[in-house]
Amino acid sequence: MVETTGKVSGKRVYSGRIVSLDVDTVRFPDGSIGELELFRHPGASAVVPFLSDPFAADPQILLIRQYRYAANGYLYEIPAGRLDPGEEPLDCARRELREETGCTAENVQFMCTTLPTPGFCDERIHIFMADGLAQGEAGREADEFMEVETFALSRALEMIQSGQIQDGKTALGLLFAAGFRVGK
Repeated sequence: MVETTGKVSGKRVYSGRIVSLDVDTVRFPDGSIGELELFRHPGASAVVPFLSDPFAADPQILLIRQYRYAANGYLYEIPAGRLDPGEEPLDCARRELREETGCTAENVQFMCTTLPTPGFCDERIHIFMADGLAQGEAGREADEFMEVETFALSRALEMIQSGQIQDGKTALGLLFAAGFRVGK
């Protein structure tokens, strides 16, 4: 009989502003023991912002064109950011929408949660859609270099297909909204 899987022991080898790195000794499903490196992340929320009625024939959405050092350039993304300690994912989604686009939303609805890199990171991203937007003032962080752009949802889906949108949370959020939430 195989014993319970999971962490046997662990040690923190790095603590940073965004992530920490642990080396954990774990028991695998076959009962063997091994070491794994795991980035610990507080989690995040992301939001697909609909500028027009999501149930219109081809609704308008907002995307961020943001500089990402790790990607060596600019990416199209939906607004997103880390959860603050004790913050609920819905509150984080509303906050990030306001900070990155300047918009507040009348309606914010949960769509799904994704594990973007489960091979070495415990991050979970909670993805929402928002509509009933009202424009306000953005409050970006010092290391955020971005522009807000408007697209028809059909155009954003074409951008996923052509490879212009490469960010996973953005592709999932847009495809989920298009396939399961809007135009129904």
